[in-house]
Amino acid sequence: MHPLKELDTNDVRQCLRVAFGSTLGFVVSSLFDWHYGVFFTVYPMLLLALVPTLNGHVIRQFLGSALINTVEVALIAGLFGHLPVIMTGLAFILFAGRFRLMSGGPLFLFGAQGVVSLSVMFHFASYPATNLHDLLASNLIASSLTLALAAVACVLIPDAEPRGRPPRRDKSLARQRHETLLGASVATLSFVVFQVFDLRDSLSAQVATILILFPLTFRGAVVAARHRATGVLLGCSYGLLVQLVLYNHSGNLWLVVLPLWIGVMLFAREHLKEGVGSGAGFGGMTTVGILFGQYLSPGQDLVYSALYRVSSICVGMLATLLAAYLVHRLLNRFAATRLIYEDVVH
Repeated sequence: MHPLKELDTNDVRQCLRVAFGSTLGFVVSSLFDWHYGVFFTVYPMLLLALVPTLNGHVIRQFLGSALINTVEVALIAGLFGHLPVIMTGLAFILFAGRFRLMSGGPLFLFGAQGVVSLSVMFHFASYPATNLHDLLASNLIASSLTLALAAVACVLIPDAEPRGRPPRRDKSLARQRHETLLGASVATLSFVVFQVFDLRDSLSAQVATILILFPLTFRGAVVAARHRATGVLLGCSYGLLVQLVLYNHSGNLWLVVLPLWIGVMLFAREHLKEGVGSGAGFGGMTTVGILFGQYLSPGQDLVYSALYRVSSICVGMLATLLAAYLVHRLLNRFAATRLIYEDVVH
């Protein structure tokens, strides 16, 4: 367990930026009645919570990932959507490329954004009833809006003092191959399972199976799964509490905005206190974002959605950990893909 750290002024301001960005993204998508509100609510969380500062390198990664993901999904889903075996093979190749970038380090954000975005869009695009153009347009608009909101948030709520550069790790080629193949194999298996069993209403479970792979190792995935299970339980409990307070007024946008902001702020604070990339705070925050962005509407309340999320996410993470363990053991049988913790920090 990582000891909780005391928040400094920069951390508090980052919490405010996360709450500002995700809440305003939700408001804009609701006012314009755009589909896939989860993109507009969760993308600002990913950018502002995982990256403490916004600079040219971060902007290029985030926007470049959105553009490339859109082209890839348009081509693969458009040309091979009716050929599931080929589509699955191409999805594995794309996931492998993203996890390789995450394992390398400097382009971690590009890879992480790509893994989440590709997983969600492939999931939606695989169903014939999905309007592919609407899906792709929503992803591009949400990504562009996220960057604009992040820039505004950084101008209005800047850091109090400059931040130091994060440490860089040099990993062996064997470890990078291990992390790449582990992540790509399990992410592809997750995509296949959600298609075979027609789990189109289990978006949060699918995202959870991807996010717990961010540590890139089986041992890290176990810790991330435990943290995320705690975060999901807390996030869903908060969503149920909000539903009980709002009762049948959940369709009133201005009554929803305040509890969303409060929830994101609380979980962002916990995320920064934990000091890990995918802890309980981050899990609770993204759960709140998914519940509010995708399932809170005048015709659908959060009660069933929240209860279903808890059970489906727990089952999904257990299955993911089992798959990750088997792949981990298989990869460790070969010297070229054996995981050895010999990375150098500098």
